[in-house]
Amino acid sequence: MNRFFGSSKPKDPKPTIQSAITTADSRIETIDSKVKKLDAELLKYKEQMKKLPDGPSKNSIKARATRVLQQRNMYNTQRDQIQSQVFSMEQTQFTTENLKNTVTTVQAMKDASKELKKEFKRVDIDKIESLQDELADLIEESSYVQEALSMTYGVPDDIDENELEAELDALELELEFEDTDAVPEYLQEPAPSNSLPELGEHAAFPETQVIFCIT
Repeated sequence: MNRFFGSSKPKDPKPTIQSAITTADSRIETIDSKVKKLDAELLKYKEQMKKLPDGPSKNSIKARATRVLQQRNMYNTQRDQIQSQVFSMEQTQFTTENLKNTVTTVQAMKDASKELKKEFKRVDIDKIESLQDELADLIEESSYVQEALSMTYGVPDDIDENELEAELDALELELEFEDTDAVPEYLQEPAPSNSLPELGEHAAFPETQVIFCIT
């Protein structure tokens, strides 16, 4: 079929704001390079005019410098205009991205709200309150059980204050009596001493008998 009727040319993709910004930046770079060349040319003409006296040659160079200066001013004006366009497009792009993010955030919040509503339908407040009451009763019963297990046998619950003081006095006397039953000091054996008795300056040694055996 394409041989007879031909095929339609593919349509060019629609320009985006990012592609427009990229194109504009490229144009600005091109203009800047041209302005640099014109600046160098103007400096050259300036140096030539300094060396030439007034006359036709100097006037000719002035005319060339004037034309170059006009081109330079034109390029600068175009660059300023393109930069303003780029600034406007970047603002538009920034605003568009913010709106997209806002739409995405709102949609996510809607989805979360639906999920919360669905989960809340599965929750029964009455059952939760009943469960809380049941747990409270069980905890209270557990306390009763622990109290019953900790009960002591054969120990009176209440003790009279006077009776307590009497018991304490009797205990104190009993302890004092136990201390008096200790062995008296005069009946205690002296502790052995490993030190030799000290001898005075004129102390005499005990006499010793020497026995000689004659064989």
